[in-house]
Amino acid sequence: MKGYFGIGIEGPSKAVNVGTLFRTAHAFGASFVFTVRAQYNPRQGSASDTSDTPRSVPTYHFADLEAFRLPLGCRLVGIEITDDAIDLPSFRHPRQAAYIVGSEREGLSADLQSRCDYVVKIPTRFSVNLGVAGALVMYDRLLTLGRHAPRPVAEGAPTEAVPLPVFGDPIYQRRQRARQKALSRQ
Repeated sequence: MKGYFGIGIEGPSKAVNVGTLFRTAHAFGASFVFTVRAQYNPRQGSASDTSDTPRSVPTYHFADLEAFRLPLGCRLVGIEITDDAIDLPSFRHPRQAAYIVGSEREGLSADLQSRCDYVVKIPTRFSVNLGVAGALVMYDRLLTLGRHAPRPVAEGAPTEAVPLPVFGDPIYQRRQRARQKALSRQ
């Protein structure tokens, strides 16, 4: 999969939920994880983060929105149930993205939502746990940006292999052919 992604949480109240989100991000290959306005206790979070993500993946803790920073070119995607949010199945993920979920009770703050390039929602009847929401978004990213064999028309496993990537001729061969063409015209 080309590009990178990170995922974080704003203002969590339960370290176990942060640990779950971080462990799932680690499993999906996140390039970084982060918190904003959080008092994250890694000892409490390790009850659910059995992969010890902060020892394997860059982890950032931002005290507030003023301190919050992302890499250049990275698009911020909020995950929140709002009327104007984009339904996740209709969303095209940016190659360079940071996803953020809100706290368990309050969701994403209005200030953070205003900083988001996009806000997406998972089309469910009601709110799901923030770890589940993060997992669904990361899985959707994997499905849409990853390379997989096409789904079969009937139920079951794919019948076709993953198509091989197609690349152009190496530059040095193109130059050589261009020279030969120029010489043949003379």
